[in-house]
Amino acid sequence: MLTAEHRTIVKATVPLLESGGEALITHFYKMLLDENPSVRPLFNQAHQASGAQPRALANGVLMYARHIDELEQLGGLVSQIISKHVALQILPEHYPIVGGCLLRAIREVLGPEIATDAVIEAWAAAYQQLADLLIGLEENIYAEKEQAPGGWRGARTFRVVRKVAESEEITSFHFRPVDGGEVLEFDPGQYIGMRVIVNGEELRRNYSLSAAANRHEYRISVKREPGGKVSNHLHDNVHENDTLELFAPSGDFKLEHNDKTLVLISGGVGITPTLAMLQAALATQRPVHFIHSARHGGVHAFRDWIDGLAARHPQLKHFYCYEHQRTGDAKAHAYGLLDAQQLDEWLPETRDVDVYFLGPLGFMKAIKKHLKALGVPAKQSRYEFFGPAAALE
Repeated sequence: MLTAEHRTIVKATVPLLESGGEALITHFYKMLLDENPSVRPLFNQAHQASGAQPRALANGVLMYARHIDELEQLGGLVSQIISKHVALQILPEHYPIVGGCLLRAIREVLGPEIATDAVIEAWAAAYQQLADLLIGLEENIYAEKEQAPGGWRGARTFRVVRKVAESEEITSFHFRPVDGGEVLEFDPGQYIGMRVIVNGEELRRNYSLSAAANRHEYRISVKREPGGKVSNHLHDNVHENDTLELFAPSGDFKLEHNDKTLVLISGGVGITPTLAMLQAALATQRPVHFIHSARHGGVHAFRDWIDGLAARHPQLKHFYCYEHQRTGDAKAHAYGLLDAQQLDEWLPETRDVDVYFLGPLGFMKAIKKHLKALGVPAKQSRYEFFGPAAALE
C-alpha cells in the first residue's frame, strides 16, 4: 500500500530523475530485454537504439513521480499508455517483470547511498499503485472489445485479401478475418496491433487504420522504412492470401465530430490515419481542408483518390506541398518545406477550426509552432506520434 511517507520519498526523487532519468531507464531496458526474452516482442528495438523509447519512458516516470498525489494531473498520458498497451497486448503477468527490473535499475544506477531500502520500498509501492491502475483500466478495455459486435480478445487470424502499391514506398494491405466473421468498429484515427514472425523472431507493431470502418475488413498502409524489420518483411514477404495475427483496434487519437471546419495536415506516411478521418467527415458534409506534404510526387500516396473525392465533394479543399519537384511527377500546389506563410494561405479565414496533424517529428514540431503563431487554439490542435511520445516544444 502506498503511504504518505512513500509519496514524500518518491517526490523527493524527482530532481534525480530530471537529471539522470534517461540513464536509469536505459540501464533498465538493457536489463529487462537481456534477461527476459519473453517481453522483447513488446518493444521496438529501433526505438531502443535511437534512444526514443528510453526518453519517452523517463518522461513518463518523471510525470508520475511529480503528480503521485494527484494522478488526474497526468491528463492524457494515462490514456495514451493504455491505448499502446492494449494494441500490443500488454498483460498483467508482464507488470511484475517490468517492476522488478525497474527497482533493480534504481538501486544499481543511483547507488545504495541514495537508493536506500526506504527509497526502494517507496518506489515498489508507487509502481504497484500504477500497475494496479493500468491493469484494471486495460482489462476493462479488453473485456469491452471482446464483447462488442465483431470484437475479440488477444490475437485473431486475418488473411491478406489485397495488397496494393500506393506510391514508391507505401503499400496497403487489406485484411479479412479467416473465421469469416465481422470485425470490430473503430474510430477514425485509431490503429491496429500486429504480431509477426521475422526470421524466427516475434515482433509486434502498431499501424494506423487507413480506411473507414466497414465491419468486414481493415486496411493499413505501410511505408518501407530503411532497416525496418517489420515494414520490409510486409513489403517483401507478405502477399495476398497470406495470414497474419492482429489485435483489436485501439488508440486515443480520434476524430471529434462537430461543425467546425476540419483541417488535416500530414507529412509522408502520416497521411494514413487522416484518410479514415476524411471519409468520416465527408459523410457528414463537414468542410475539410486537406493539406499534405511529401518529399516529391513519387512518394505521395493516395493522390488520385483524394483528387477524386475533391471532384465529388465541393466542401473538400486539398493542397499538396512537395519538398522538391521531379521530372514527370504530377505538380504540387507549392514546393519547398511547408512554412507558416503557405499554411496561412491554405487554412480557412477563421482559426476556430479543428486541426489534426501527423508526420515525422521535425515536421510536427514545425506545424505545431506555425499553428500557434497563426492563432489556432492549442486545445484544437491534435497530434499523434507513430513511435514513443516525444515533446514537440
